[in-house]
Amino acid sequence: MTSSDPLVAGSQRRQVRERALGLLYEAETKGVDMAELLAAQELPLDPYAHTLVTGVAYHQGDIDALLEELSDRWPVSRMPALDRAILRMASFELSHSTDIPIAVIINEAVELAHDYSTPSSAGFINGLLSQVATMVRPSEGEQEDE
Repeated sequence: MTSSDPLVAGSQRRQVRERALGLLYEAETKGVDMAELLAAQELPLDPYAHTLVTGVAYHQGDIDALLEELSDRWPVSRMPALDRAILRMASFELSHSTDIPIAVIINEAVELAHDYSTPSSAGFINGLLSQVATMVRPSEGEQEDE
């Protein structure tokens, strides 16, 4: 396999998202600032993982407001912490990583939920992120439907 092989790229992308998810979850559960947590890392962080965690930290208020608006009577504060981290990360990607297809972002988030969260989380995350995608990338959703 070469480095341009899509399986290698997908595998690396998955590892980067897993690392970012772990950091987002750790920051929330420990109640520490993301900058403080990043400064304490012994291993270098992949640039895209850094973009994800700092982007989520910076835009968390806007992301949470959107999730709150779209999650029918389910406050973000009541969601499991891991689900919140997955939803925040994928919502940030949908809004700010427009070079990555919607389906890739949502599928990765659903897979993370399958691997690390509760049995019902994957479906909930899939449905909510589909709504987020419609809000933040409306023209792209229309193109995918055609």
